[in-house]
Amino acid sequence: MREEISEQFRALQLHITEKLERMDALGKFHEDSWTRSEGGGGFTRVIKNGAILEKGGVAFSAVHGDVSDDMKQQLQMEGASFFATGVSIVLHPKHPRHPIMHMNVRYFELDSGEYWFGGGIDMTPHYVDKSKAMLFHRSLKEVCDRHHPAFYKEFKPWADRYFFLPHRGETRGIGGIFYDHKNEQNTGLSKTALLHFSIALGELFPVVYSEQVNFNELTEPTIEEKQWQALRRGRYVEFNLLHDKGTKFGIYSGGRTESILMSMPPEANWEYDYTPTSDSEEEATLNILKTIPDWISQ
Repeated sequence: MREEISEQFRALQLHITEKLERMDALGKFHEDSWTRSEGGGGFTRVIKNGAILEKGGVAFSAVHGDVSDDMKQQLQMEGASFFATGVSIVLHPKHPRHPIMHMNVRYFELDSGEYWFGGGIDMTPHYVDKSKAMLFHRSLKEVCDRHHPAFYKEFKPWADRYFFLPHRGETRGIGGIFYDHKNEQNTGLSKTALLHFSIALGELFPVVYSEQVNFNELTEPTIEEKQWQALRRGRYVEFNLLHDKGTKFGIYSGGRTESILMSMPPEANWEYDYTPTSDSEEEATLNILKTIPDWISQ
């Protein structure tokens, strides 16, 4: 079934980029293909300098090969050979009032026959707007509920735990859903049903991002807003390089570096011992990021 899963993920990549181009109305995705010497390859589609998107990437890969000692050590897996395929997306907008958004859906199997699906969607606003956060989480819950009544209840706290910067004591954003190592044994769903959930989640991505962009009209960003955006992008970089398992898997499985690191923002900044102004929007956002709200019941 690996070929079918791979083909559907490739089709999902093309579907998402088409929808995002329509939303942006200016930027266009450019694609380059790549091959992995150990086996497999992929297609990376990148957009930049659009009307809404300063930088974005939608990557598809299908790779296979031997399970290296580094993979066993870093990812705690056993087996002689593996196959992995998936779609990964990160969008970095121009305007500080538009959010960074990430999605990943993936399938992995070992020569032993063991397999699993993983993925999720999470949102990282530069400024947390509670109404937008509630809209985002309600959309995620709706798609989860269509496939399994327990998914959102399980996957939302999983995202809260995963997208957390322990060295900062704050979440990367307002979370979303995250899941990993899901198969028929621990969900009761067939491989086909889990694939359908992954595809539905991917198809939701351009919908929920457009909802955020169309939420309200924006004014030209101030210098202070752009400076804050650069600092929040810095936090995004910290998480991806220090804690993200997907980045580590890509590196230790011999993936393509350019595709793995496409998630990085075009520009970021760090300021020593930054403290936001009292009673400012920046302070309010940081206060929310140090908590784990229930966005559905608010």
